[in-house]
Amino acid sequence: MGWSVPGVGRPAGVVVARASPVAVSRPRARRDAPPASLSAGLGTRLRLGGVEPSPHAVEVLDAVARIPAGKVMTYGDVAEYVGAGTGRTVGTALSRYADDDLPWHRVIRATGEPNPAAPVEALRRLAADRTPLSANGERVDLAAARWDGRPPGC
Repeated sequence: MGWSVPGVGRPAGVVVARASPVAVSRPRARRDAPPASLSAGLGTRLRLGGVEPSPHAVEVLDAVARIPAGKVMTYGDVAEYVGAGTGRTVGTALSRYADDDLPWHRVIRATGEPNPAAPVEALRRLAADRTPLSANGERVDLAAARWDGRPPGC
């Protein structure tokens, strides 16, 4: 019989016994073993030893490298530009494989807010690029700065 609301659907004085929780033992990870997963929590701009970027990550990095100074793309724009993935996969590729030679700061949130991992540095670099910013300088003016992926002059 399944669980029931106390006092509903059974005669008075009947006690329902509940099973005690079963202890589930999980194997403990060895400290000298590599992580079982390369998912979130490893930090930003971290080069994982011996792990090469996936073809999707390479496409993302190439697309970001093409964004001209003074222009930006959102994470979703980059995913659409490369024709695969989502804004989250773009963010993951940047956090794992971008270095300071890549203009990572030119990829922003759809709200115009800068990279959430290093917003102050991103805004500093965007200002140095002469990217149009909002009046308070806390976000990018997307109407003026959004890049459509076409080379300048086309």
